[in-house]
Amino acid sequence: MTDDEDEAVLELLEDEYARSILIEASIEPMSVDTLTERCGASPPTIYRRIEQLEEHEFVQSYQELDPDGHHYKTYSTRLERVAIEVGDGEMEIDVYRREEDPADRFTRLFEDL
Repeated sequence: MTDDEDEAVLELLEDEYARSILIEASIEPMSVDTLTERCGASPPTIYRRIEQLEEHEFVQSYQELDPDGHHYKTYSTRLERVAIEVGDGEMEIDVYRREEDPADRFTRLFEDL
C-alpha cells in the first residue's frame, strides 16, 4: 500500500462509528437500520462510513428480500486484521481480509447485471 492508502486506513479505523460497524457486522450481516441502532449513529453517518469501508473492501454487501417484496442491503465485515510493523525508519501496514465465498461472488455479479 502507498503512504496515502496507509494513512486512509488508519484514519478510517480511528473513527468510532467505522469500528462499531466492523464489530457489529462481524457477528452477522446487518442492515443499515440495525447498524444505526447498534452503533448509536444516524443513518447518514452509517451510510457514509459504509461507503468508506466498502472502498477499502472492509465490508461486503448482500441484497436481501423482505416479506413485503422490498429489497434492502445487509453488510458483513470482511476485515480480519491489520498488522503494523515499524522498523528501520519505516512503517508498513498489512491488511488481511476474509475471502469472499465463491457463491456470494457469483450472486453479487449476477445482481449487478
